[in-house]
Amino acid sequence: QVQLVESGGGLVQAGGSLRLACAASTRTFNNYTVAWFRQAPGKEREFVAALSWDDSFWYYGDSVAGRFTISRDVSKNTVYLQMSSLNPSDTAVYFCAAERPRAGVLITTGEHVYEYWGQGTQVTVSS
Repeated sequence: QVQLVESGGGLVQAGGSLRLACAASTRTFNNYTVAWFRQAPGKEREFVAALSWDDSFWYYGDSVAGRFTISRDVSKNTVYLQMSSLNPSDTAVYFCAAERPRAGVLITTGEHVYEYWGQGTQVTVSS
């Protein structure tokens, strides 16, 4: 069982930056495909970014491409989401998720396949 804990959320002004972290309870996390999702009030959960199990491939949602960067630090069993040029539409609870690698699959954007989830961290962007 993998436990994920997000941190780094907070209140930031439009145009600012934040870095979210997702720390895992086990080193096996370093070989999992990881992703960030977000959910704004009254909206469905939205895919943000994903990183393949071998760190060879990454993919971003259209609304964050070019502004957000996903990365992994294996020495800390931690995945990061660096967010820049934030705007009020980025306000949401951000969740990290992980799944064990599947043959022939590098990235999945659908939330239903991710086995492990963190509790979420709130990001609020003021105008």
